[in-house]
Amino acid sequence: MIASILLEHNIINQEQVNYARRVQKKIATPKTMLQTLIDLGYTTNDKAKETLRLNKLNIRLGELLVELGYLTENDLRQALGMQKEFCGNKRLGEVLLDGGFIEERRLLEALSYQVGFPIFSINFSKLDKSLFSIIPVSICEEFNILPVSKEGNRITVAFADPHDSKSIKTAERFFGKDYLPVMVSKSSMKESLAAHQQSNEPTAAIPDENTIIGIINTLFDDAIQEEASDIHIEPMLDRLRVRFRRDGVMQHHKDFPKNLAPQLSSRIKVMGQADITEKRRHQDARILFPSRKHAISLDLRVSFYITIYGESIVLRLLTSKTTLLDLKEIGMAPSMLERFIYEAVDTPTGVMVITGPTGSGKTNTLYSCIDYMNDIHTSIITAEDPVEIVIAGIRQCSINPKIGVTFEETLRHIVRQDPDVIVLGEIRDNFSADTAMEAALTGHKVLTTFHAEDSIGALVRLLTMQIEAFPIASALTCVVAQRLLRRVCPACAEPYTPTPLELSRMFVTSADVAGAKFMLGRGCKACRFSGYKGRIGIFELLILNESIRNAILVGKSSLEIRKMSIESAGLVSLFEDGLVKASSGQVTVQEIITDLPKMSKPRTVNELRRILGVVQ
Repeated sequence: MIASILLEHNIINQEQVNYARRVQKKIATPKTMLQTLIDLGYTTNDKAKETLRLNKLNIRLGELLVELGYLTENDLRQALGMQKEFCGNKRLGEVLLDGGFIEERRLLEALSYQVGFPIFSINFSKLDKSLFSIIPVSICEEFNILPVSKEGNRITVAFADPHDSKSIKTAERFFGKDYLPVMVSKSSMKESLAAHQQSNEPTAAIPDENTIIGIINTLFDDAIQEEASDIHIEPMLDRLRVRFRRDGVMQHHKDFPKNLAPQLSSRIKVMGQADITEKRRHQDARILFPSRKHAISLDLRVSFYITIYGESIVLRLLTSKTTLLDLKEIGMAPSMLERFIYEAVDTPTGVMVITGPTGSGKTNTLYSCIDYMNDIHTSIITAEDPVEIVIAGIRQCSINPKIGVTFEETLRHIVRQDPDVIVLGEIRDNFSADTAMEAALTGHKVLTTFHAEDSIGALVRLLTMQIEAFPIASALTCVVAQRLLRRVCPACAEPYTPTPLELSRMFVTSADVAGAKFMLGRGCKACRFSGYKGRIGIFELLILNESIRNAILVGKSSLEIRKMSIESAGLVSLFEDGLVKASSGQVTVQEIITDLPKMSKPRTVNELRRILGVVQ
């Protein structure tokens, strides 16, 4: 359909279309005709979009989104199935947005091509407020229309749903037929109408949900409801965007008018006891928020970051319901877990390092180890920034540089407390790394986290921190590398066969994964139609033996140490552990390809299951 329109307007010719079709059939990664034409250089994205916008497209919305490459055919089938569940009470666009299949701006773009209306960005401060004397706000709210501006006798009217005949008729009734129609997002229209009402009502009459305090409280409650780990409040050119991170993935929540940004920022600063007068420098804060709606308390770490459009605010959430995972339930394979407990956790001395990027679950694994070791005969002390989970029976210290409780000062005093186990929240510099090694060499057990790609990468990074090889080789007991991947929703999981391209990207053949049962979630109400529910840990465990210690001392390369670790220390890489979990349907093939490092060709699934003690 799109290719036909481009042909009709001489943007491309028939010979180019025929060649693009041949290319489209041969490429391993499926692409739409429009994407193929652009990749071949026959047209540009801007030229194609301008042509589509000038021609109303007589094509169904779902098919148009697939042709544009904004939606996969599988996602469209899921969305249409969901629409049937609502018995026709929801339009396809609403289902796509609610299910997280598509961004609102892309849906608006496709609707714009269908009806020929240009997309408009609302700036509430620039709206012509006098136009509300022509049409009541209640009518605007009911029919999702909004008068924007007036030039001469012609009024620009914004629509949230250009296919709604009632909205079109209402606009004609109040503004006549000679108006200029534009499109806006439904959320930005609602926010603009709410802001207009707020600006015209006395303060005492404003309901709580429309006050700044009410907005923030609702935002926090929504984050609890959505089981979000982070809230991102981001200033943009025309609006204030709010996104939640859920199961490690960013998802759009809602937009606010740009003029609310200073008030929201000031309120959050007051709650976190930050400096409300400082708007030119970055700040950190901490908020304790008791939620009445959910009967739990939030512990939020807040970061204020100065951008060209204002203050970006990110809040990391911990709730009073945050529970410690039993060490045996963190997700390690049976054989790996047994080695980890008996050869690392149960040893009386040495340094245990848990490594991975931000958001990989390092802190949860660290606390599970602490809880496992916590008994009446063991003295455990921590230095954390900040304390995230309070555990009875151990001495936890939260770093606070504002009052002089610095990491360096705390480390100097911590060994004088006669501890058996020392927990350092993170190795952040040479001083903390050196202190950890020295404490282990003097008979203490040290647990800490570290940022590195994998276990061998952590070894190499420690060696480049100007620490002698001897204390590392002597003090280090084990390195655990980990990631968190989204778990396939058990309620809607269905068998999946990897494509030849996916197999090649995993460096395996179909024979290597014989007996595997790969799964993919099709999307359902239980997982909010994402196909994923919860997350699962992927682990790589390196237990240092004499061969590896000697390799460190003589300065062997990371490649040599990795090969030695696989042959003599039973190392199973992150990718191999992920492949085993994917083969049992716990995670998807797509997740392990995109999120796990691949250093070399993995061993076969059956061999890995034997090494890890996994029973299929």
